[in-house]
Amino acid sequence: MYKAIVINKTEAEGYTAHLMDLDDGDLPEGDVTVKVAYSTLNYKDGLAITGKGPVVRKFPMVPGIDLAGTVMASTHADFKVGDAVVLNGWGVGEGHPGGLAQKARLKGDWLVPLPAAFKPEQAMAIGTAGYTAMLCVMALERHGVTPDKGEILVTGAAGGVGSVAVAILAKLGYTVVASTGRPSEGEYLKTLGAAEIVDRAQFSEPGRPLGKERWAGAVDTVGSHTLANVCATTRYRGVVTCCGLAQGMDFPSTVAPFILRGVTLAGIDSVMAPKADRLEAWSRLATDLDVRKLDLITHQIGLSEAIDAAGELMAGKIRGRVVVDVNR
Repeated sequence: MYKAIVINKTEAEGYTAHLMDLDDGDLPEGDVTVKVAYSTLNYKDGLAITGKGPVVRKFPMVPGIDLAGTVMASTHADFKVGDAVVLNGWGVGEGHPGGLAQKARLKGDWLVPLPAAFKPEQAMAIGTAGYTAMLCVMALERHGVTPDKGEILVTGAAGGVGSVAVAILAKLGYTVVASTGRPSEGEYLKTLGAAEIVDRAQFSEPGRPLGKERWAGAVDTVGSHTLANVCATTRYRGVVTCCGLAQGMDFPSTVAPFILRGVTLAGIDSVMAPKADRLEAWSRLATDLDVRKLDLITHQIGLSEAIDAAGELMAGKIRGRVVVDVNR
């Protein structure tokens, strides 16, 4: 038997999420079975558990798009019993039972070896949020945005992706401006490395097609009017990475920033990213993220607390990252 959060949808009860006892017969098909040590709560997990977004594609479903643990059984050539592994994305927790459980059975091709620099709980402090942040930084670098080019804006900076992005960019020598709607988080963001804090209100309402040029690059986790205004105020040939939709999926912009200033809008997908990109991102995280700052970014809960924490996450009440110890 093992414990797992299970989401279901029935005519009698509607949409529900409960902590339940399952047995090994409930595990799905896969060539690697993992004893999960830690998972985490991402924005997508919050949507899944609360039912506030159409994330879950079949029922019943164990949520959790991330996990870190140890291989219990394997028929995959790359993994053997005892290997420490990490999983991010691949539709796990949406169409395939995920990491908010004490056991998971998965495709070995989805797994990445746990970098020696991290303990399992540190890997989950990073999770999909931090791995996505690293993909954003890598995209900025690929498009030639170096620290000498100017300020980098991070929106939704007190959230999971934003917090890790601020910490990575600051360590790499960028001047980071953090946008947040929570003024009380200003000192926290400065401790992570932000040089300046700005109110999200200056981006969240409809704006002009073009504004005053400021940003050499940006990491946007918000979407909607915020993303449009960030693009409109990005400098000539600047780069905006887009990886979230906290404000909305819409993009009420014009082509002006792109055809008059040569701005690049780079979409960042972490779910289906090729394994080579995943390996590079995790390798970079091991060198470019100050692990001491993970304690500032993270707090830990037990599996039994995850359902309530998902509601708090969706209400914008959680700073940084939530690590879930699935064995308590």
